[in-house]
Amino acid sequence: MRQEQVRASGKSFRDGIGYMPSATENSSSFGNIVFSPEKMLLTRMMRAIGNPSIEIVLWNGQKISSHYGKEVAQVIIRDRGALLKLITDPELYFGEMYSAQRIDVQGDLLEFLDAIFRVWPLHPQGKNGKSFFSPLYDTRRNTLSGSRRNIQHHYDIGNEFYKLWLDERMLYTCAYFPEQNTSLEEAQLAKMDHVCRKLRLQPGEKVIEAGCGWGALALHMASHYGVSVQAYNISKEQISFARKRAQAEGLEGQVEFIEDDYRNVQGKFDAFVSVGMLEHVGVDNYQALGGVIDNCLGDNGRGLIHSIGLNFPRPMDAWTERHIFPGANPPSLAQMMQIFEPYDFSVLDVENLRLHYAKTLEHWLQRYEENIDLVTDMFDQEFARAWRLYLAGSHTAFKTGRMQLFQVLFNRAGNNQIPATRRYQYASDTGQVRQL
Repeated sequence: MRQEQVRASGKSFRDGIGYMPSATENSSSFGNIVFSPEKMLLTRMMRAIGNPSIEIVLWNGQKISSHYGKEVAQVIIRDRGALLKLITDPELYFGEMYSAQRIDVQGDLLEFLDAIFRVWPLHPQGKNGKSFFSPLYDTRRNTLSGSRRNIQHHYDIGNEFYKLWLDERMLYTCAYFPEQNTSLEEAQLAKMDHVCRKLRLQPGEKVIEAGCGWGALALHMASHYGVSVQAYNISKEQISFARKRAQAEGLEGQVEFIEDDYRNVQGKFDAFVSVGMLEHVGVDNYQALGGVIDNCLGDNGRGLIHSIGLNFPRPMDAWTERHIFPGANPPSLAQMMQIFEPYDFSVLDVENLRLHYAKTLEHWLQRYEENIDLVTDMFDQEFARAWRLYLAGSHTAFKTGRMQLFQVLFNRAGNNQIPATRRYQYASDTGQVRQL
């Protein structure tokens, strides 16, 4: 699906239409307003975030731009209170003010975000970040009770909402596109097969899955690879949905969906898999996760962890952490090694599917825009705008390389049952090698 098709979905990428400064509201009408505190503060903010190719328009028509090229969009600030919040902490308050319609974007939202993300400097964890007077962010610790609360905030807001824009199997993780014209449904099936081939699943084996979403991967492993699965999840809505699917597909005997935390996993298994959960674990808990994997894998055990990641450690952006994904903290590869090194696991393969996630989000965003009126009816306009910004921002983060998508394959150090090449990862059921 081409980018132009996403943008062509209509009104929703053209925020702020209908507002234009009147003929009397231009910079020449304000005399020495060019020296106003608002202009000086906004100029300072624009410089701090890299002078993106945008123009800011205030409620009184005053325009501020510190970029000397062509602006890709205008940011309309509708009141002084929104301005003060924005210059205090643009990372946190742009999203809040956008959701509340106190800030709008006039122009293409994806082009606007691209212009911002490509120049806004990233800072390693522990150094001063992107805002002037950043508050202490309300990071939700991923304790047993905290993890449940954080997951409920994001995943238990209603299956009907996610059905509007996910694929038919309800996979809310990066898809895998063997070819450019692969559909979202086909790409999600390809992702599950890609994971299963990497794990080299064999009929009769036992698999433990940590964080199973709506159950699609567990059911796919059981029905197509003949394994039995125990799948853990602390989202009540997702577990209920997954159990109904297992019953409808006659797989209750092969797949057990358990509403519990991954830290309570019991038993011995041939393979461990986790797709899209590590982002919610928290780096402080990685060694404990490694201990869980160590306890549950047999002597020839192997595993795969699929996770959003970063090129270097830094916190999740403040707005997303507070309003969309509380407790989320994508890791760097070095941080992920805290899972494997203490238990002498051997890393066999690392693959980065960043551009596959950008394409996945392109599909999700178009479907979301096609159903945004239904989202507004389900919740309200502020919620609908917040999730639009979240999906658009996520797409842009993967497209520009600010976010990564890692698949890390590992096994016991003494397990020599390792293929000589990667060919097995790409062979289809007919023995053909899939080309990207």
